Amino acid sequence: MTLLFVMLAEVLIFVPSVAFFRLNYLAKKTEFAHLATLSLLASPDNMVSEELKEELLFRVGARSVVLHGANSRLLILSENMPPGIDAEFNLANSSPRALIEDAFMSLMVGPDRIIRIITPIENEPNSSLEVVIDESPLIDAMYDYAWNIFWLSLIISLLTAILVYLSLHWLMVRPMRRLSENMISFRRAPEDPTTGLIATGRQDEIGVAERELKIMQTRLRTALKQKQHLAALGTAVTKISHDLRNILSTSQIVSDSLAQIDDPKVQKIVPRLMTSIDRAIELCSQTLKYGKAEEREPKRERFLLEPLVNEVKTSVGMSAGTDIVWKNDIPSGLMLNADRDQLYRVLLNLSKNAIQAMGSEGLIEIEARRANSRTILRISDSGPGLPAKAKEHLFEPFSGSARAEGTGLGLSIAHELITAHGGDITLERTDESGTVFRVKVPD
Repeated sequence: MTLLFVMLAEVLIFVPSVAFFRLNYLAKKTEFAHLATLSLLASPDNMVSEELKEELLFRVGARSVVLHGANSRLLILSENMPPGIDAEFNLANSSPRALIEDAFMSLMVGPDRIIRIITPIENEPNSSLEVVIDESPLIDAMYDYAWNIFWLSLIISLLTAILVYLSLHWLMVRPMRRLSENMISFRRAPEDPTTGLIATGRQDEIGVAERELKIMQTRLRTALKQKQHLAALGTAVTKISHDLRNILSTSQIVSDSLAQIDDPKVQKIVPRLMTSIDRAIELCSQTLKYGKAEEREPKRERFLLEPLVNEVKTSVGMSAGTDIVWKNDIPSGLMLNADRDQLYRVLLNLSKNAIQAMGSEGLIEIEARRANSRTILRISDSGPGLPAKAKEHLFEPFSGSARAEGTGLGLSIAHELITAHGGDITLERTDESGTVFRVKVPD
């Protein structure tokens, strides 16, 4: 392509250059003729021998030379039999377009023309010189010039093409080949850290591609490791759930036996115990059914929100030695259209996180209000707030935990359940004075 483009550029350059080569050739012919004219005019009585005239005409390369004055015309040199004139050119009135047309006309017509050249004489405004010449030597010189231009252009094109090829190969092809080979290696073994790309620090588009590819590989490798971790965890949880369901089934039988006892304290505790066991068995069954922790579709129903929050308070596990204050700020008649068990799990996870963040004392408050056909819940605590790392990966499992021993699954599960309802859960505020989560549940 470089060779072709350079040759095309040389063609565009050749067209005017061959025209000016012809003009210079004719100008030199007239200069030689003028010198011969001056030498003859300097001789006594302008008398020269025939041999000298023929020698001068041969040296000049002309058939005749005529000097035009203001009111005179003097034949200086001429053959014995003057030839007929095929074309006449005035060098004083030649435009670039006319020069180009005359040059290509000379090449196309052929070498048999006799042409007359008229040119003004320098420093003599009223005088001009007329020279009659054969066009054949001019055409031969133009062809020689064209071939010289062709071979020179070809050499320049080859050198330019080689330099451009080497430059493109070094600056673009090699880096792109390196990127392609790295992508192939990464595709074959994405878990292998040695297949990662090492960016060269270039500032052009290839440098941007290198850096973005490196970032993508790093994030993808991290995601693959996390997926492997989750897959292994899912397998382990499935096995545990299988055995745990059997254990809970036994506990359910024992709870049924306890329900037959007439002791008031037992009658008060057993319903809560049986509800908790039923929920645990259902969760184990769902885990075994899907083989991993995928949640079922929400089964919406209308229920009172205040009793559900009281159940969460009972199940959250605040020990007797703590000074944590639980504030249920839910209107007594507020109804919610949602999956009761799933919302229970959401509030339980958020409440446990809040209690773990506060430690032995503090305030946890749950409030709710209606707005635009949806219920907005706010779960706030007076803990120390979330660290920066937890905020960056807030709802990601195994990444969004605020505690070193935490897994981050609580917020991830809560986010998944609320999203399945068509709502959202967001971190409204977190600082030294506490943390507030906002949960929106549409009707």
